[in-house]
Amino acid sequence: MEKFKKAGRIAYCIGLAGMVFPQFFYKQFGNNFFPAWPHLPWTAFFASLFTFIVLIACIAIVFEKHARIAALLLGGLLLVMYCFGYVPYEILLAPYADHLGTWADGLKESALAGGAFVMAGSFPVNPNTEKSKCIKWLEKLIPFGPLFFCITMVLYGVSHLLYTKYISPLVPHWVPGSPNFWTIFAGACLIGSGLAIVFGLKRKLAALLLAVMIFIWLFTIHIPLSIADPFGANANSIVSAFSALAFSAIAFIIACNDESKSKTI
Repeated sequence: MEKFKKAGRIAYCIGLAGMVFPQFFYKQFGNNFFPAWPHLPWTAFFASLFTFIVLIACIAIVFEKHARIAALLLGGLLLVMYCFGYVPYEILLAPYADHLGTWADGLKESALAGGAFVMAGSFPVNPNTEKSKCIKWLEKLIPFGPLFFCITMVLYGVSHLLYTKYISPLVPHWVPGSPNFWTIFAGACLIGSGLAIVFGLKRKLAALLLAVMIFIWLFTIHIPLSIADPFGANANSIVSAFSALAFSAIAFIIACNDESKSKTI
């Protein structure tokens, strides 16, 4: 099981690193990490600093150097960025804050924050490690990691139902059947799997199926889009592909963590 967990952690870190890395080149925050607040000073500096911190955390997790602490701090950073960056922006400045679609970019950060806490929970606790008050507080958020992730999955599923005509063109033309059907079906799967994980209904199976589904989308939708338009909209297609990898890894680790808990009961 530990080998599978390592693979999942690596996939999550590769996905997250791939999402933030373009910020070095475009000298601004990606749409998924911080909104375009007007008149924000030193944007390029803060975007580069944020990218550097995230990459260091990912390296620590992959090579298991204070990995649990790194994952906790990463989750805390992403959660703070979302709560104090995206939420106020959507409430105060976004022109269509009452539309779910305008929250879509920020919801990825919430899911990634949950994923970081899921990664932290996949590491064993070292009782001999002295912990600061900050780390002790962040550890209390580990059980909420799947919840943060699944809120995004459920809301993305609802988006598939609300914005079917805008999402359905993403269905590959070679897939048999109606694109609208597959869009609605995907939305139902996202909602169902997210709720199943949160409420513990066949949690391991639901998480595994969610991981497989998103991984399939990576190869059938996101990679072809990345090849077709790699650098458009600040490499948005590439960032979306890496986010699919990260989301698939989060769901997989949720399943692995659930398996580990069941063996200890």
